Amino acid sequence: MSEQALEANVATLKADGAAPSVIAAFVDRFQRLTGGDSGFIAESEITPVTDLPNFDDTILDDAAVEALSATAVIRLNGGLGTSMGLASPKCLIPVRDGRSFLDIVVGQVMALRRETGARLPLTLMHSYNTSEATMAALKDYPGLMVDGIPLEFLQSRQPKIEASSRMPVAWPANPEMQWCPPGHGDFYPSMLAAGLLDTLLNMGFRQLFVANSDNLGAIPEARLAGWFAASGAPFAMEVTARTIMDRKGGHLAARAADGRLVLRESTQVSPEETDSFMDITKHGWMNTNNLWMNLQALKQILDANQGTVPLPLIVNRKTVDPADSSTPAVIHLECALGAAIEVFDGATAITVPRSRFLPVKSTAELALLRSDVYKFADDDRLVARSNAPIVALDQKHYRVINDFEARFPHGVPSLVEASSFTVEGDWTFGRGIVAHGAAHLGDPGKPSLVPDGVTVDENGIS
Repeated sequence: MSEQALEANVATLKADGAAPSVIAAFVDRFQRLTGGDSGFIAESEITPVTDLPNFDDTILDDAAVEALSATAVIRLNGGLGTSMGLASPKCLIPVRDGRSFLDIVVGQVMALRRETGARLPLTLMHSYNTSEATMAALKDYPGLMVDGIPLEFLQSRQPKIEASSRMPVAWPANPEMQWCPPGHGDFYPSMLAAGLLDTLLNMGFRQLFVANSDNLGAIPEARLAGWFAASGAPFAMEVTARTIMDRKGGHLAARAADGRLVLRESTQVSPEETDSFMDITKHGWMNTNNLWMNLQALKQILDANQGTVPLPLIVNRKTVDPADSSTPAVIHLECALGAAIEVFDGATAITVPRSRFLPVKSTAELALLRSDVYKFADDDRLVARSNAPIVALDQKHYRVINDFEARFPHGVPSLVEASSFTVEGDWTFGRGIVAHGAAHLGDPGKPSLVPDGVTVDENGIS
């Protein structure tokens, strides 16, 4: 049965025009699934990581600038803003001063080029959902392309697998729902299929810096490029200290059997070990998804594995229509980009400050970046004026970005004096509001207004 199901899935991929490397990656994941791989990494199989290189020990010198000149940049840009109620590319959401994630990322790269003289080409990995709108926005930056290196390549897609039969699911009511993304681990076969790896090597690039497009702290610093080149490592992950806000994020660990570094995501944890996974005192380092790769080492891995990287399996169980639990149960076979840390011999990690990890997965995080806690430096990096407070907004009223915008018509309150900012219930904010200390607004039970010019503290409005 499993062989027949594999053949059917491969035939579906071929009919969709999938590249051989993409098919090889799917076959690897499918065979792991049918071979009984649950995708779980048990607590007994890993140990905490304690001794790592530190960003503070890196230096900016001529060797670092030279290493940056041999570095290319790829930003992962396949996401829609669905978690915030959008159906458009997340990178186009305005963040500050009317500028989007995309505007800021491009500005940071262009500033580094001016400062260092490095070519620093920028390429985006798009999904089919994000390519057209993002590429249209990039027309505002005619000087962005470097020596004909493409500004984009496309992430692949794969069939959703019917949970019991393992056959590719059929859903004539909406054929697009028959497909799912394979996770960021698809980066490797899709980059190869696009010819980008060979292009970069042929043009003399030796290193690659990869990061999410919504992480505005992920600047390809010359001092990190120099550290990575000097380390001789084929692969490196930037990690930062986990906080209470990061309990569900993927963490770094060491495999007990051989000491090899591994990445464990929440979807790779059995339900009975969830508490242990979220123990930030035990597993203290979180993956920022800022990754450094030696291009020649990457090519060797891909050449040895039919154009793919044999990554640990992630089994994501859903329904055909994620919004309708009555539709048939399906499986998404996924892999994580950073999980390659266990594939490369000699891979390492480096601890970095929180300023290199400024993701936006929710309107609460967007509120923080829009606040006066951050300001732009001349090179377009976001600089914190104070310690960033923890922001929590009522999901019933602020999760969708249109609702969020409507409730902050004059902008986010001042948060520079706040240790936290918690909003419960339906509040619309006036002008010139200041949050102080552990600022908290309780649920008033009805739509209410925070008047102009007031202070919000632990006792509410004062």
